[in-house]
Amino acid sequence: MDVGLLGPGTVTWQLHADPAMWVAGIASLHLQSLHPRAVAAVVQNSTFQQDPLGRLMRTADFVGTVSYGSTEEVERAAARVRGVHRTLRAKDSTGRSFRIDDPELLLWVHCAEVHCFLTVLRRAGYRLTDAQADRYYAEQRRTAALVGLHADEVPGSAAEMADYFAAVLPELKRTPDSEVVYRFLHRPPVAGLLRLGLDAYEPLLGHLAYSVLPEWAIALHGHRPYPEPAATALLRAVRAAALLVPAPIRWGVPEGHVNKAIRRLGLRVAPRRALLPT
Repeated sequence: MDVGLLGPGTVTWQLHADPAMWVAGIASLHLQSLHPRAVAAVVQNSTFQQDPLGRLMRTADFVGTVSYGSTEEVERAAARVRGVHRTLRAKDSTGRSFRIDDPELLLWVHCAEVHCFLTVLRRAGYRLTDAQADRYYAEQRRTAALVGLHADEVPGSAAEMADYFAAVLPELKRTPDSEVVYRFLHRPPVAGLLRLGLDAYEPLLGHLAYSVLPEWAIALHGHRPYPEPAATALLRAVRAAALLVPAPIRWGVPEGHVNKAIRRLGLRVAPRRALLPT
């Protein structure tokens, strides 16, 4: 039976099915934008300003495929991402060209992403022990290897992740490019009926995702967040409301990865709302 890269026995399998992942995903984009070269690569190569939902949905689709897809699906998605990265270049603030698949940048994007996934979901009320949090980071080394990193060079525990951020902190800063991303994530230029939802999206997702970043990241961005207790309360309320939606419907977006995994492996692999202490 093909359980894919990770399988239903992993923390990842449970965690990534939670609806708070949408807030965590937006938070990870806020965090990623603090690395000057990483955000330059996005602004110079991405169509996110013309296709507001495209990058978020493509990222969510990749995460969903890697988390729940068959081995063949995972390998195909990873090869596609590596192929795109190999072809892209960007220029830093000095005008010097660099590769998008620079291991330093790949590591930053990976760490910013999985750190936000874990910390935002725990803050939203998803129960994990510290040992399970470490297991999650260790599991995510396998996903980092898919995009070209060496697994043993990727943080595999909460302590190693904290050490990584402490080491990279001097390189991070607010830039004109990070401001472009900040404004975009708060109020993406959507058209048609989607514009009707902007007044709800900005406070409930855009600014909430910014407000649940680490304190040092908010300080670097320099914009005022929601007060910490209010941000936590709103995050938990958004998650609670989302959990009222029947699971098969929630799991249908994007691309129904969880539902496909359940059809492939059986109902017993359906993700849970919390993990029991182990």
